[in-house]
Amino acid sequence: MSCKHYKNSPQKYYKIISFATFVGLLYACSTTKKVPDGEYLLTSNNFKFEDQKEPFDGELKGYVQQKPNKKQFFFLPLGLLFYNAANPKYDTILNEYMTYPNEMRNQKLRDSLFIKYNMKSSVGKSLFMDRLFHSWGSPPVILDQARTEKSAESIKKRLVYRGFWDGEVKFSHKLDSAAKKASVDYFITHKDPTYIKEYYYNIPDERIKNIYQQKINGTLIRSGQILDQTVLEKEVTRLNDIMRDYGYYKFNNLNDEIFFVADSLKSRKQVPVTLEIHKDSLDSPYKVATIGNIDVAIVDRASDYPKNTKKDSLRGIRFHKVDEQYKTRALWRAIIVANKQVYDQKKLDLTKRNLIAMNNFSILKARDSLRRGGDAAPNDSIIDVLYVLKPLPKYDLKIGTDINYSQLLNLGVSPSVDLITRNVFNGAENLSTSVSGTFGSIRSTKDIDKRVLAYEISAQASLNFPRLLLPFDYYKLIPKRYSPTSSIILGAGIQNNIGLGRTNFTTGLNYFATVNDKVSHRLTLFNTQLSLTKNKEAYYDYFVNDGRIRDEVFADYFQYNTNIGQQFAAGQLTSDEVSQRITQDIGYQQNLNPEGFGRYSAFVGTLVNKDRQTQDVLISSMIYNFIYNEIGKKDYPNAFYFNGKVELAGNILSAFNQRSNNGGGIISSPQRTIFGIPYAQFVKFDFDVRKYFKFFNNQTLVLRQFIGLGIPYGNSSDMPVIRSYFNGGSNDIRAWVAFGGLGPADSQVDERVRTYMTDNMKLTTNIEYRIPFNDMYEGAIFTDIGNTWSLRGNKEKYVDDQFKFNRFIRQMGVGSGVGLRVNVAYITLRLDLAYKIYDPNKPDGEKWRFRDFQPFKPTLNIAFGYPF
Repeated sequence: MSCKHYKNSPQKYYKIISFATFVGLLYACSTTKKVPDGEYLLTSNNFKFEDQKEPFDGELKGYVQQKPNKKQFFFLPLGLLFYNAANPKYDTILNEYMTYPNEMRNQKLRDSLFIKYNMKSSVGKSLFMDRLFHSWGSPPVILDQARTEKSAESIKKRLVYRGFWDGEVKFSHKLDSAAKKASVDYFITHKDPTYIKEYYYNIPDERIKNIYQQKINGTLIRSGQILDQTVLEKEVTRLNDIMRDYGYYKFNNLNDEIFFVADSLKSRKQVPVTLEIHKDSLDSPYKVATIGNIDVAIVDRASDYPKNTKKDSLRGIRFHKVDEQYKTRALWRAIIVANKQVYDQKKLDLTKRNLIAMNNFSILKARDSLRRGGDAAPNDSIIDVLYVLKPLPKYDLKIGTDINYSQLLNLGVSPSVDLITRNVFNGAENLSTSVSGTFGSIRSTKDIDKRVLAYEISAQASLNFPRLLLPFDYYKLIPKRYSPTSSIILGAGIQNNIGLGRTNFTTGLNYFATVNDKVSHRLTLFNTQLSLTKNKEAYYDYFVNDGRIRDEVFADYFQYNTNIGQQFAAGQLTSDEVSQRITQDIGYQQNLNPEGFGRYSAFVGTLVNKDRQTQDVLISSMIYNFIYNEIGKKDYPNAFYFNGKVELAGNILSAFNQRSNNGGGIISSPQRTIFGIPYAQFVKFDFDVRKYFKFFNNQTLVLRQFIGLGIPYGNSSDMPVIRSYFNGGSNDIRAWVAFGGLGPADSQVDERVRTYMTDNMKLTTNIEYRIPFNDMYEGAIFTDIGNTWSLRGNKEKYVDDQFKFNRFIRQMGVGSGVGLRVNVAYITLRLDLAYKIYDPNKPDGEKWRFRDFQPFKPTLNIAFGYPF
């Protein structure tokens, strides 16, 4: 910063310096304001490992009984500052005041407390700000040296639990009497751990023993391992799941049937361990449980069952209904368990999930219990199951506003009105109708450095069925446990994103099937979308940069061919007709100098954009989507995610087309049409692969690879623009905004034209390392790599965007940056600052952007949720 610059704006920097000074003084002076004399504010707990560091050491902090006041924004204990901002003379009154229920907190209560504590002069005061600061704040954490000793004992016990039987924990206090602050140092010595010398098992029940021997290769306990009780706990959980899968109902339900015996009489460092499994002290045999009665009641009140219901049954399941509001078969489909089947807890869980997913019932009672055999008889091995369901209201109206993010609109506001009509045909079918709007901003076509208002208004109706809409019984092909469902969708929308805008109509028939909690399938038949462009004639009014390039080429061409110029000036030729003449005039093109040919290439690019942006298109396709998702599953800390989608479009329409040549544009070839609208033919593949690696302190490395491939054929020479790929945005290559000028390939077309170019192949690689600071804040370091290409080069477009293996790597854009994630309740606010590292669309010698690096001018991405 130059001195001259500082002198020109002293007021701005004075304000910044003053604010920083104020915050610093506030932090330094007020944190101990309410710390009593002779006491100390606990500022930190420090852990020092004397011999080595073990992977589990990060968890030891959780065993300290006293933790300092939480800090926000990395260094400020805002809760403590708010608490100290309240007048200290009212602390006693406010502490008691907050113990009363909210409805009793009023002026009358405050006045009574003022009188109680002999503060009659304060009667009538509302103490609004003091109450606000007191409720927002948190009192100072005062050092309790006795609790420090107990914390050391807890840490010692955790070391023993983790297998370090001889570990030692010492502590010391650092006291600053002048500042009334203290910190605690914990000195931890692990010493040598205790190992498992041999591993045995003692299982008297032969069937349980046989199952264990079949699954012994998956055991988590092996000779030579540290005797870590957390591993023993995981082994118990594994055995519980295995035995319950084999039909042993509530196996080890009280955690008293599986235990381990460690013999430490001969040695504390090499200890034999024995697994013991016993049902009771008599070693009674375990029984495989089977499903008995299955009762499903649909009532308005729990007391209506069973006295006010009529009984019906279907394939071993008994239904109890007050009326015939719901068809029995519709309810039967959701019940996965069956009479006389071997007990399987997964089927019980899935049944409950299906009943909730129907969005027709609330579950008043869900019970599974062993049937009693008689007064003196013990429980036998038959399990009776009961579900008591209450129908939800017929209609459910919701009015709301969401804040969302999209690649194009960035942050947007989406008001909506949704109406759900339940049980339309008495088979638990739901009709969902909605009217919604999305309002945000998009890069201006007139000035790509600015953003303008954009919106989308849509209406949609979706009829959802808790079954597959097929003319035959499909349960032998697709079992009930896959929870198959269907939906019919009709929708219409109006977009005004780039001035031209679009009118869209959509319809489709969707099938869903969930194999388990990780694998799901979706098949969309007759997915039809009609997209019509509005204001085609106003293209150059909105795409001003394209218009400027057109005017430059027109002026040059009219000097070459004055006759065409005169006809255009007289209105005998339209702009599009002149443009077509120029692209067909080989002589003119051959006479251009290098500068003129570069301008002509950009001009052809504008015509390609115009054809695609103003294209009317009919897409009728079939889409198959397969998802494998381990994210959020506790058994998969290093989760894997795969989303594969295949779309095949246009084959059915090709059998009914009218042979017409009015579907082409200035550059694009004529196409056959249906009712005057060109239809698209293509096959499209999208693959999204992610891998998550968890490290100590809950840090995460995320690797993502996206591969997109669209292949036009038949009636299409290019992919429709609404199915094409572009670069940029907060979920993609973050150093570029959506339609920000990256790609296609390393083309050198004028950025004013290249900005809105799309292509039919996309590769994107994302690498992100996430570092949590605390429960609320998380940082990230990331690198994004990728670009778009064409599978087949098109020399007529004068853009070398063809994908080739020997050069695609050096055509990939690279961006890196840092990010902050703020977790509030169930919402994650994300801010990413990204910088262009390698720009393939710059001339040679300027592709690496280090020389032009501007740290205070990043690409800012604001979004909700993680990018992947």
